[in-house]
Amino acid sequence: MIDVEVDADRSIRTVRLDRPAVRNALTVDGLEALERAIVDADESVIVLRGRGPAFCAGADLEAVAALEGDREAAIEFARLGQRVARAIEESSAVVVAAIDGPVRGGGLELALACDVRVGTPDSTYGEPGVTFGLFGAWGGTVRLPRLVGEGHALEFALTGRVVDAEEALRLGLISRLEDDPRTVAREIAGNASDACEVLKRRIRDDADRETRERREAEAFGDLVAAHADDIDAMLE
Repeated sequence: MIDVEVDADRSIRTVRLDRPAVRNALTVDGLEALERAIVDADESVIVLRGRGPAFCAGADLEAVAALEGDREAAIEFARLGQRVARAIEESSAVVVAAIDGPVRGGGLELALACDVRVGTPDSTYGEPGVTFGLFGAWGGTVRLPRLVGEGHALEFALTGRVVDAEEALRLGLISRLEDDPRTVAREIAGNASDACEVLKRRIRDDADRETRERREAEAFGDLVAAHADDIDAMLE
């Protein structure tokens, strides 16, 4: 259901959603396994990808149907998805979504929680829940407007339409287009992991401006102290 691989240098962990027959749709067990694969990582970069021709179709429809109109069970299921998305967002590793083929609904919401989203030219993106009376509730209504702006977020979510890779890039759903998204993961893994983690925290800091600037200066000071020998070596 969730396959984990670590590269030879132990710098990149690949977490692969492994249910290709159902486009890697996620059940409760799958979400919990994904959370463990993220939380247990001690590598500096995590690549999240799907096996087969799709990245992730989102929530398994049979799992949703099993909720049987139970409001409290539905809330619990949504909260589980939100918890997994937060685990991705709050990981000390840089998490790269390597998106190939379709990504829909909850799968897109998990990708939105990643630090970097890289799509192949064959990737497509959609939030189709509205077409059958639902919407993505794994944090998508929070993260989508932050990334693409309120206007684009509303149009995209309310129409339920599917966009191709080029439009996803224009909208800001993805950061880059690559034939092999792992290229970007390798670029990041080649940099200082502590600096990458600091950048991730600082860019996502939502405190007031004065607090953000103070934290930025303090983090810079910490890195200068930690990398004094590296800085001296560059001057030699």
